[in-house]
Amino acid sequence: MEYVIIKWLHILSSTFLFGTGVGSAFLMFTANRSQNVRHMYFALRHVVIADWVFTAPSAAFQLASGLYLTRLGGFSLTNTWIAAALCLYVLIGACWLPVVWMQITMRDMAALALSKKKELPDRFWIYDRWWIILGSLAFPAMLVVFWLMVAKPA
Repeated sequence: MEYVIIKWLHILSSTFLFGTGVGSAFLMFTANRSQNVRHMYFALRHVVIADWVFTAPSAAFQLASGLYLTRLGGFSLTNTWIAAALCLYVLIGACWLPVVWMQITMRDMAALALSKKKELPDRFWIYDRWWIILGSLAFPAMLVVFWLMVAKPA
């Protein structure tokens, strides 16, 4: 029963992680394309909050519960699908950590632009491009992790 409960929590957590990621990306991407600084600030402010409330705890729980399930299920970390999932987890984290910093910085730039009634600095749009690039790497990696968890290929 313990395995089933942990597996259910692991799946639920992955749903929070993926859903928050996709929803936040959609909100921020569409707001930034509008070039309406007020809308952009609103989106950025809430995306940053969502990362702390949902993404970070879910990401931490994914690793902990995944390792625990590996032990409970009698799997080895050297199983191809588990090793691949862990490598992708590291890649996703390596994309996400700078994205979090960029989102906080972009939020602050948008707040400053709003308060001073000025244009966003060019640096904002450089961060926006990197945010898209890093998200474009992390998103398919997450899809592959889902596939690995379901298919468990040899």
